[in-house]
Formats: sequence, C-alpha cells, structure tokens
Amino acid sequence: MDISGNLLALSLAFISGILMAVQGSLNTGLSKVVGLLETTFIVHITGTILLLILLFAFHMGKGNLSLLSEAPWYVYLGGVVGVGIIYLVAASIPQVGVANATTAIIIGQVLTAIVIDHFGAFGLTQMAYGWNQIVGLILLAIGGKLLLS
Repeated sequence: MDISGNLLALSLAFISGILMAVQGSLNTGLSKVVGLLETTFIVHITGTILLLILLFAFHMGKGNLSLLSEAPWYVYLGGVVGVGIIYLVAASIPQVGVANATTAIIIGQVLTAIVIDHFGAFGLTQMAYGWNQIVGLILLAIGGKLLLS
C-alpha cells in the first residue's frame, strides 16, 4: 500500500478511536439511567435500525448477503463480542474514567492484535511481530500505569 493509502487507513483508525471514546461515554451516561444490559440492547437496536436504513433504503452496501452461508461459523461471533465490548466499556468508565478505560482498551487491543497478526488467526494474513512492537506495547503499559497514578 502506498503512503497516501496508509495515511488514509491510519486516519480512519484514528477517527474510529475518537468515536470509541465518545461512544463509551454516551453508553455510560445511558447506562446510569436505564442499566448496563439495557444500554447494550438499546445500542444494538439503534445500530441495527441505522444499518437497515443504509442497506435497504439507501442501497449503500457493496457486498452480497446471499453469500452468508459461505463464511466460516466463527466470524459470526463478532456481534456477540460487540455485546461484551459495549457492556464492559460502559461498566469500566464510571470506575476509572474515560482516559484510563480507553488506555486499558488500547493496550488490550494492541496485545491481542500482535497475537492475531503473528498467528494469522481468523483467516487473516500472518504477520510476524518485531521487538519494536513489544517495546511499544511495554511503553503503552507504562503510560497506562502513569495515567492511573
């Protein structure tokens, strides 16, 4: 991938990080009113409604839903994992704050991403990790500890 493509991809990931912090804060606020599990339900319902509109009213999808049966069984667990993510983020933010929770999330994401890349898990391309990634992960963990101090 060229530099401009990498920049675009990294910019999209950066925006995703911003949205995740905002979403966690919004979900935490809602959970204080209606409860954690109820918030998780509402988040998925509202997301489903938006996706139904985008896919079927605006025909924005570029894929083919008729190929669902060709996907491996484990890729359907993303929704289950999403329920866990929304619930756990909304549960952790009131205890440690948005910055600390987000730091812990990022450390967990990077550690898991290194393992997934290394083994090529879930049918992804295998990518070896370098010591620079391990050092970066350690520095993230140190930064996380400093935020908690």
